[in-house]
Amino acid sequence: MIKSFIRSILYRFRGEYTTEKLIKMGMRVGRNFYRLNGVILDPAHCWLIEIGNNVTLAPRVHILAHDASTVHYLGYAKIGKVTIGDNVFVGAESVILPNVTIGDNVVIGANSTVTKDLEGGFVYAGSPAKKICSIEEFINKNKNLMAEVPCYGEEFTVRKNVSDEKKQQMIKELEDSAGFVV
Repeated sequence: MIKSFIRSILYRFRGEYTTEKLIKMGMRVGRNFYRLNGVILDPAHCWLIEIGNNVTLAPRVHILAHDASTVHYLGYAKIGKVTIGDNVFVGAESVILPNVTIGDNVVIGANSTVTKDLEGGFVYAGSPAKKICSIEEFINKNKNLMAEVPCYGEEFTVRKNVSDEKKQQMIKELEDSAGFVV
């Protein structure tokens, strides 16, 4: 209760809306929804946004249900529903524009711009977002990579107060390759 109140105050101070407030305003969200720092979910038209189960929005993702570029010329903003399916990850600083449906089991790479519907079961990236590979190819590629590079447990995360020693270990071991952390 106190944590929720403090979060609400912080969001209000930054001029943002909490997920709870947006839901009260009409946005629909499924189970296991994760919204990281700086995510903007169009508060002016949040009732046009529907987000499925097991969805993560990385830092600074913007979901827009309106496009005000037409106001100066037409006197009206373009609006459209945004529907995000289940098991979707949207990478940091991506933008999802109005009138877009994203299918189930989708990964959207960082800094992508989603301007049209995305079929489920694929990885997309770019501006505008384009199909890169299937989810199966993505998973297999990264599973194979995990067998070759360092993998770290929770003790290597901020949430578990990673020690300076473990930070230095990670820096050294990741000198020539990427790795994975839980």
